[in-house]
Amino acid sequence: MKSGRLTKAGILLAGAALLVACSGPQGSNNNSSQSTGGNSQQSSGGDLRVAVVTHGSAGDAFWNVVKNGASDAGKQLGVTVDYTSDGDPGAQAKLIDNAVSQKVGGIVVSMANPDALKTSIQNAVKAGIPVITINSGGAKSAEFGALAHVGQEESIAGEEAGKKLKAAGKTKLLCVIHEAGNVGLSQRCDGAKSTFGSVENLQVDINNPTDIEARIKAKLQSDSAIDAVLGLNPQVAVLAANAVKGASSKAQVATFDLNNDVVAAIKAGDVLFAVDQQQYEQGYLPIVMLKLYRDNANTLGGGKPVLTGPGFVDKSNVDKVAEYAKAGKR
Repeated sequence: MKSGRLTKAGILLAGAALLVACSGPQGSNNNSSQSTGGNSQQSSGGDLRVAVVTHGSAGDAFWNVVKNGASDAGKQLGVTVDYTSDGDPGAQAKLIDNAVSQKVGGIVVSMANPDALKTSIQNAVKAGIPVITINSGGAKSAEFGALAHVGQEESIAGEEAGKKLKAAGKTKLLCVIHEAGNVGLSQRCDGAKSTFGSVENLQVDINNPTDIEARIKAKLQSDSAIDAVLGLNPQVAVLAANAVKGASSKAQVATFDLNNDVVAAIKAGDVLFAVDQQQYEQGYLPIVMLKLYRDNANTLGGGKPVLTGPGFVDKSNVDKVAEYAKAGKR
């Protein structure tokens, strides 16, 4: 949180907001497209069309907030936003290819598995379509030809989470990775290890919640030295809190990312804190950036990521944040 890089990111974000408020083009109230599986698109009016292609699952609370950000920006700026998603890297690459074939005016893409998307993204750039990457894979963004990356530097976020847990007096951490092959999740755990010390990773499958809870519970029962559990998304955090109770463990749970369930768990004392990457901005800012690029050849970041986190939500500020989480913006 005290990194100079994060301070610079704050300046960049403030600048983006100023551009929209003071000099950006005023848009209509047209609705943006919200297709979640690549099977349907409901395009609205607007002279710029942007395809947002993410790896998030349809209906996922985290990615719904990203979609809300992109949709709101589209409405405000008169930009048509077509949102599609697929957790399979090969299928996600095809969605990018489809956007290129439709000659969209810009592409926003998350890169949980950058190498699988490399050719599709580079083909978009070769076709003259500006690309902005979000959320994951920031280290490969410039290499692939993207204009910028908007998101959270996962290693930095992990480092800060590790510091907070260490400051809370914890000595052994279980870091739960819920998606195999997602580079961002590994970076979170590695970052935590660099500042915390004793960290053990546990690989689980996000599609099997019952097994996740059972495996965390078994781990806590077999190793009483574990006094902290770090979930890497809200669903895992809630399951981890249940596992702690089921194992009669004294471990405390922390998590990455925020939703209504995590807000309630923080209020109840079941979750110590949430690392908030403010994913609404990851949907919103790229639409603003592509509009400004098309209209004024403006860019943001200067070759560095535009950081949206990490922020932290705990008992000291959870009440303030709760109203925005309920509205689907945090």
